[in-house]
Amino acid sequence: MLRKIRIAAAAVIFTAVTLLFLDFTGIIHPWVSWAAKIQALEAALALNAAVIILLLLLTLLFGRVYCSVICPLGIWQDIVSHFGGRRKRNRFHFRKERKWLRYSILAVFILLLALGLNSIAALIAPYSAFGRIASTVFAPLGKWATSPATVIVAAVTLVAVSIMAWLAGRLWCNTVCPVGTFLGIFAKISIFKPVIDTNKCNGCTLCARNCKASCINPAEHRIDYGRCVACMDCLKNCRQGAIAYKPFWNMPKNKNNEAVDTSRRRFLAAGLMLASAATLEAKQEKVSSGIAMLEDKKVPARETPVKPAGSVSIKNFSDHCVSCQLCVTKCPSSVLVPSRRLETLMQPEMSFEKGFCSPTCTTCSSVCPAGAIKPIAKEDKASTRVGHAVVIRQNCIGCTLCEKKCPAGAITMVEAKDSKHKIPAVNTERCIGCGACEFNCPAKPQKAIYIEGNSIHSIA
Repeated sequence: MLRKIRIAAAAVIFTAVTLLFLDFTGIIHPWVSWAAKIQALEAALALNAAVIILLLLLTLLFGRVYCSVICPLGIWQDIVSHFGGRRKRNRFHFRKERKWLRYSILAVFILLLALGLNSIAALIAPYSAFGRIASTVFAPLGKWATSPATVIVAAVTLVAVSIMAWLAGRLWCNTVCPVGTFLGIFAKISIFKPVIDTNKCNGCTLCARNCKASCINPAEHRIDYGRCVACMDCLKNCRQGAIAYKPFWNMPKNKNNEAVDTSRRRFLAAGLMLASAATLEAKQEKVSSGIAMLEDKKVPARETPVKPAGSVSIKNFSDHCVSCQLCVTKCPSSVLVPSRRLETLMQPEMSFEKGFCSPTCTTCSSVCPAGAIKPIAKEDKASTRVGHAVVIRQNCIGCTLCEKKCPAGAITMVEAKDSKHKIPAVNTERCIGCGACEFNCPAKPQKAIYIEGNSIHSIA
């Protein structure tokens, strides 16, 4: 019964998280947005104390149920492992913990976050990794990420995780994943856990041969609770009823009258700080005249990237973004694109080749689970200065489109002594950096007007 409850709960959460990335209509999002907010790393970065406390209490009570019920990448491993098990049954065996490797990866992960290298750390963050997979690989006829690097990283991650799950069950989860390693510290002292009654065990090793976490040592009748994900498969496969899920104080005595497990481990504390800024590269758009290919539009070289309203500042965005691509997937105007630069790899930034940011759209702020883009009201969004327009006089052709399309009325065409036609003048106090002027500017290859980001957002 416990195993069936676990599978049912995992199916609900996995479906909810997947629909977050595949639902391009936005209809389903209000019903399933909770699935992103209960992810461990994202809750920590968003300083969501309620979720953090809940997950820690859940782990201290029941072990690593987060990994087998809530984490979408962990559930994906179970799905792949299940089909791998049809090819060969009873295929697992006990493996000693690669403690030095697990804790080294966790230490490097924390160090990367502390140094502001979120984009690199996010390569192995479970929810972020699954988000990239769902939004690029799983999305049929969907909105693929415009960065080839994102697609490549997602595909490589999917293949690597799937191969490891097919061959060795939870190998990725118990070797690479930093969240699994961190929660394993608490799981070792959990109250409820599967325990082996050696008085009933006949030594058939079926439990170990069906443990996808490879954490059951049948020779010593011991379970490594730091790696156990509480999947309950051992309970199902034990024909002697020698394994039960119960409180540690009810743990049976072995034949030598010694407790099966009495370990208690110390807690690990980690600081999460980020302070990095980035520049933006975006996909170039080719335009045909019908006769010959015209010169490509070139993306402006912004000194400061443009972050969406609700980000508060570049530092706040960098401190919290986990590159899960949920905001990129949901952006209705395709303004948000993943960065290709190493220091900000896959972190969303605004580019205006396909559209501009509507002053009334708050989609990205409503879906971000990590606090990188905080919720913002539509009336506040329309007056938030995320950037400002910059004019390149020599490129202007005097078409006046920037003035006509500016929703904030921040652009006025004025006479210029060194120009044969009027050129735009920008009122930076009114400009909100929506990108309507840059998007509509017909000048090629270089735009005559573009948006430069503001390091700290303010109200117009």
